[in-house]
Amino acid sequence: MDFASLPIHRRLQIIFFALLCSTFLLHATAALYRQPITTAVLHFLSTHLLLTTITSLSAGFLLLLHLRSRPYPVFLLNYSCYQPPSHRKCTYDMANDFILHAARFSSPEPIEFMRNIYSKSGLGNDTYAPPFMFEENQTPTMKSAIEEAKEGIFSSVDSLLSKTQIQPEEIDAVIVTCGCFSPSPSLSSLIMNHYKLKPDVKTYNLSGMGCSSGVISIDLAAQILRGAGRKIKNVLVVITENITLNWYEGEERSMLVTNCIFRVGCAAVMITNDPSRRSSAKMELTHSLRTHHGADDSAYHAAFQEEDVKGVTGISLTKDLIRVAGVNLREHIKILAPRVLPLNQLVTYVYSVVATTLSGGQYKPVMPDFTAAFEHICVHTGGKAVIEQVGRVMKFSDSVTEPARMTLNRFGNTSSSLVFYELAYFEAKGRVKKGDKMWMIAFGTGFKVGSLVWKWIRDSESEYDNPWNDSINKYPLKIW
Repeated sequence: MDFASLPIHRRLQIIFFALLCSTFLLHATAALYRQPITTAVLHFLSTHLLLTTITSLSAGFLLLLHLRSRPYPVFLLNYSCYQPPSHRKCTYDMANDFILHAARFSSPEPIEFMRNIYSKSGLGNDTYAPPFMFEENQTPTMKSAIEEAKEGIFSSVDSLLSKTQIQPEEIDAVIVTCGCFSPSPSLSSLIMNHYKLKPDVKTYNLSGMGCSSGVISIDLAAQILRGAGRKIKNVLVVITENITLNWYEGEERSMLVTNCIFRVGCAAVMITNDPSRRSSAKMELTHSLRTHHGADDSAYHAAFQEEDVKGVTGISLTKDLIRVAGVNLREHIKILAPRVLPLNQLVTYVYSVVATTLSGGQYKPVMPDFTAAFEHICVHTGGKAVIEQVGRVMKFSDSVTEPARMTLNRFGNTSSSLVFYELAYFEAKGRVKKGDKMWMIAFGTGFKVGSLVWKWIRDSESEYDNPWNDSINKYPLKIW
């Protein structure tokens, strides 16, 4: 493995070791000549000119190699969140009418169960449903699923291109993530065709990765930009989900929950490594982390797509999901904490972990205060119980989870795009300032946990297409 391919911490260790050896050499030289270090160095340089020249050139080469091997900075140039038209709002009455007319249940029990879940879900009357629910026959078809995809994708991408002033021919790579809808041709091909992208554009289509795939897609974009040098400058990331063909028509309770909390949403994000665009970018990505806990059977089956006893396909959200989220969040932050926490919090955390280990598990590690590391936190908006679990595990106050709770109320669980609707909440409130640090965290099937850490390059500004513009003044609501 060459020096440039080593992880950054390993490169720093090598450089530190080289400096340590240099210091030792200077002291050894001083002792040899029994003179002060400065005098010894001058004598050494004058009598070993060739060696000095070679050493200086080597040191310069290593420094240049280190500077060149540093990863390119990655910036979020801008983003756009899709806001469906007002006539697509999924009010309680609309949802109730749809269930009564379109559902084919053998008893009223599933209807009452969904009513109960919906009433306790934390969702308000302003979330959005897919097009097929407003059609005359209310039948989910492939055509209506494509219509749902096109509406969200084209609207958000059009808005993003307008804001960034990036032309379609300037896009070097496209990443599309949609967990439960993977048509052929792919959604990335749909974008390629619609915007007439250049033929050498790199495209990636992610599916089956759940609500964390938005964070995962940004991480993938960052890895591409850091590894491709200047060959790839602009990556378009489209983060969406599709409800139409994933509406569950069976009667299994664990599968009916998705009907109650998932809603229409899409986000388009432009990620770049172009230094000339830094001044116009919103944020710089400073850290990203993905952990996968699928080796554990309970984590793997916590949210699972399968057929019920009658052969109807749906996604089962098990009762173990909340526990799994809490356990794997703790495992995730064990890796994240040393990278982001200030020294005082890190020392406290490490001490508590050591004490726990020495006590044989008698004591529990103290949860560090992550609000000391971040001014803003986008908590996974997967549902009321998930937000509450994250709040308990991380010791977050209601003010920290407020954006997540309000996003759930206004837009529901939009799956992989949810953290960007939450980001839009911060901006609509005008809470973000230059230099602020923001943490996005999301969970996904499998079971995966993903984190993105951003540093704001400039103060947030009011955007014409912020999906909160028509309602931000009434938030926060006292709903929990």
